[in-house]
Amino acid sequence: MSQPKYVTALDLKEPATLDADIKKYFDKCVEKLGLVPNVLRAYAFDQNKLRGFMTFYNELMLGESGLGKLEREMIAVAVSATNRCFYCVVAHGAAVRQYSGDPALGELMAINYRVAELSPRHRAMLDFAVKMTERGHEIGEPDRQRLREAGFSDRDIWDIAAVASFFNMSNRMASAVDMIPNPEYHKQAR
Repeated sequence: MSQPKYVTALDLKEPATLDADIKKYFDKCVEKLGLVPNVLRAYAFDQNKLRGFMTFYNELMLGESGLGKLEREMIAVAVSATNRCFYCVVAHGAAVRQYSGDPALGELMAINYRVAELSPRHRAMLDFAVKMTERGHEIGEPDRQRLREAGFSDRDIWDIAAVASFFNMSNRMASAVDMIPNPEYHKQAR
């Protein structure tokens, strides 16, 4: 099966000349990742929207948190798998494989995290994130208390909710515009 030759199904083009800060960021992506993620190229038609996306993503996924990078990526994949978001399952599944050093964990997260051998902490975290995705209106104090009992602080609970919320939004955008993941992700950390 060959990959489509587009980033999204919409005819929104990356500008011929990127602003200096965006070009620098794209160059840094190539240096660190070997590619510019297609999600960034998708947003590049409007560099102000791209800046907002990058700032929020970087703060949530790379900023200070009681959650480790692997934990945040696990949330991204569990939420994205629940939403059946091809782009995010592929891209963030590669990150789970990379951070965990376990290719099977990346696949389990993408298909069904419930069958993975997870710590009680990670099980509670993912159960909460998926409940937010499927039945957010049912979240209540008992759900937050289960996270506390699994060792999460109230700040951590905020971060779990923020990462899950961000990926619910991102999944819907990626699906709506038929965003295609970079083919390189399929091969990473295997």
